[in-house]
Amino acid sequence: MADGLSNRNSGLIQLDGLGPNGETIMDYSIFDAIRGGFGKLVFVIRKSFEQDFREKILSKYEHHIPVELVFQDLNDLPEGFTCPEGRQKPWGTNHAVLMGKDVIREPFAVINADDFYGRDSFAVIGKWLSELDNTQNQYCMVGYRVGNTLSESGSVARGVCETSAEGYLTGVVERTAIERIDGDIQFIDENGQKVVLEENTPVSMNMWGFTPDYFTHSEEYFKEFLRANVGNLKAEYFIPLMVNKLITEGTATVKVLDTTAKWFGVTYAADRQGVVDKIQALVDAGEYPNKLF
Repeated sequence: MADGLSNRNSGLIQLDGLGPNGETIMDYSIFDAIRGGFGKLVFVIRKSFEQDFREKILSKYEHHIPVELVFQDLNDLPEGFTCPEGRQKPWGTNHAVLMGKDVIREPFAVINADDFYGRDSFAVIGKWLSELDNTQNQYCMVGYRVGNTLSESGSVARGVCETSAEGYLTGVVERTAIERIDGDIQFIDENGQKVVLEENTPVSMNMWGFTPDYFTHSEEYFKEFLRANVGNLKAEYFIPLMVNKLITEGTATVKVLDTTAKWFGVTYAADRQGVVDKIQALVDAGEYPNKLF
């Protein structure tokens, strides 16, 4: 998912060259996806971004892996619904996923374009998806260890995962202002109480694995969402909203996959140099070649 302008600095994060040869965070994700066994790329962008994206992004990958481009548009709604006047905000991450329904017919992973997910996460989710055998309603997500997802520049918001004894997702609760203070990873809950998270608590970084039947569930629930929220100009149809409904109703299961990968990204403008340094360190360590594509 590569839609949207950054609201943290003045440019498109997706086009920000952070690697030693101007590689973007997305370049590293795609490199990791290819070596993790994925065989096709589908980019979800806004139409106004198309020319820049084709020239600066797609041209790099065309000879390495098949590529599809789909567009997220505010007016792409089910029959009987219209976008309310004044709506500017996209309809959310699950709406973005729905844009791929006509070009995705195999198990697939969903990621954000501006998050550095790390090699191990793609290997883990790629292996899990490759072992599915014509199954439906069996999904997965990569559960990052919260201690591997913090920013050095301030607090972060994370979807803290609740899991069963068998490692299946039972719920995702969005928590804000998570940060390490005096050695403890903590946040303040809705009752104003400090809550300490164990270092390896799984959190969602929006790295999901689905099969194509997910689109049918999403289309149906999107109608319910719109009936309840179409007049709310800021309401968004998020992936966890859909996933929580499916697992609560018992329609689907979501396996939480552990990863040793360390997430990082430009949460704050001050994070940028740290991301450049971390990528360079991975290149120096031989994790990535000096030039990706």
